[in-house]
Amino acid sequence: MFPAVAFRPVRLLVVCVALTGVAVLAAGFIGNILFGVFFGAGLGLGLLNALLVRRAVESITAEDHPLKKKMAVNSAIRLLVISAVAMTAAFIFKPEGIAVLFGLAIFQALLVMSTSIPVLKKIRSEGLNVVDTESKD
Repeated sequence: MFPAVAFRPVRLLVVCVALTGVAVLAAGFIGNILFGVFFGAGLGLGLLNALLVRRAVESITAEDHPLKKKMAVNSAIRLLVISAVAMTAAFIFKPEGIAVLFGLAIFQALLVMSTSIPVLKKIRSEGLNVVDTESKD
């Protein structure tokens, strides 16, 4: 089971919507509902990034001769654009806009947990199915 198989965007979307709802409610209690809205926007940007990563990996690895450079350039451009959007929101909509960055950070933690936990469970139950090969010294 590869982490790509464990990536469940619909499940992550549901979690992001639920977290956005909680954040909006909590921010509403302290009188700053926009903080929750921007937090949700950060979660959305994180999900968009994850979907774009999956699409890029699928398209680049489908080529006859996939190049690491192509993936690196794709990643750099994608992260630059998403970071620029998040930073722009943080600066234009001070102080609430900083929540976009918090949303992005929380999404990354969610993504790591949601992809690694199923893989770790599979490894625990079935062990590592590694083919033993001789090393070439």
